[in-house]
Amino acid sequence: QVQLVESGGGLVQAGGSLKLSCVVSGRTFSTYLVGWFRQAPGKEREFVAVINQIGVSAYSGDSVQGRFTISRDSAKNTVYLRMNSLKPEDTAVYFCAAGTGYIGNVNYNYWGQGTQVTVSS
Repeated sequence: QVQLVESGGGLVQAGGSLKLSCVVSGRTFSTYLVGWFRQAPGKEREFVAVINQIGVSAYSGDSVQGRFTISRDSAKNTVYLRMNSLKPEDTAVYFCAAGTGYIGNVNYNYWGQGTQVTVSS
């Protein structure tokens, strides 16, 4: 079984930054791609970014590209999401998930409980 625990969320003013962490335990960290998703109130969960086992990453598009950076530290079994220039529309619960496959076609098997990010205007 794989467990994922997110942390690093909080309340920040527009234009500020946060760094989310996702600690993966239970199985070999290097086996999995890890993605970040978010779900805003009243909206469906949406993909944010993903990173594969060798550090290749992909992002959801213009809404986060250039502002968010995903990275992984294999020594700490942790994946990070650095978020800069935050906007009120980034407000959401952020989840990390681990899965297998390849960039563009990941089967996410394991999910964390989420961490709240609130951006005030």
